[in-house]
Amino acid sequence: MTVASAARAASHDVVIIGGGIAGLTAATVLGRARRRVAVIDAGYPRNSPAGHVHGFPSRDGVDPEHLLELCRSDLERYDVEVLSGRAKQLEPDRSVKLADGRVLRGRHVVIATGLRDVLPEVSGARERWGKDLLQCPYCHGWEVADRPLVVLGSSPSAVQQAFLVRSFSSEVTLIVQEGLDLTSEDARSLAAMGVQIVEGAAVNLLVHDDALTGVKLADGRQLDCRAVFCEPGASVDPLPWSVPGCRRDADGCLETDAAGRTGAYGVWAVGNVTDPSSQVVAAAGDAYRLAVSLNAELLEEDVRAALSAGEREGASL
Repeated sequence: MTVASAARAASHDVVIIGGGIAGLTAATVLGRARRRVAVIDAGYPRNSPAGHVHGFPSRDGVDPEHLLELCRSDLERYDVEVLSGRAKQLEPDRSVKLADGRVLRGRHVVIATGLRDVLPEVSGARERWGKDLLQCPYCHGWEVADRPLVVLGSSPSAVQQAFLVRSFSSEVTLIVQEGLDLTSEDARSLAAMGVQIVEGAAVNLLVHDDALTGVKLADGRQLDCRAVFCEPGASVDPLPWSVPGCRRDADGCLETDAAGRTGAYGVWAVGNVTDPSSQVVAAAGDAYRLAVSLNAELLEEDVRAALSAGEREGASL
């Protein structure tokens, strides 16, 4: 970035990339600490296909977008800007370039971009996702309780998911697909819990009057059910972040310390971009803790700057 372009760039204490629950929570805490904050919101929260958010105190069952609207309205009294746009580039000097050409520069940057669910290759998966193709029994099990349910098994963790789904219904079928090799102990445990085991490959979700009625297998069999649980893959937005020290783990998530610091000074991360399993309430809690730690570093910088200015003033007398 040239000197001229740097002068044109907006200056903030903190720039937050991502306007989901983690980003907005961090913005609230920092705004209340009287920091100047910008939030860049691309407008595609992970849970937007779902009809409700559950497990969030005082807001159980709220529409996901309404919850974010409430969070954004909380920010209006503070020195926080929420900007619609998509971050395109993060530079080592903590300048954030947006797709429309705008440039923001923060003393610190928080990455809270979340992730994208990679759905199973089953016809109808995208259309039913968040409705009756579900991931988390804690989030959605209550709403589909006591109905015929199916678990798509494509990894060892599907066995544990089937046990959990079984606590919501006495009619649970685990489809054993490629990627899931049941041990004899698994099979005995599932049978003891009353989970039916079917081997095959799910190819199509059957729908009637905008409601799931079953799953069709590759061999033509059809399993009756009213909801399907699966564990999708996760894809972290591959922004071209050219910041040395920002490392990713084997799943592509950003690595941080307990407070949310990445390996690059002044760059932090929180939410699903660091942990795909983090639920809404957990992401909010992690973001609160991050914001407190971040503000502590800002205070340390302020103290050093004040001491340096005092020393320069004394030297000039």
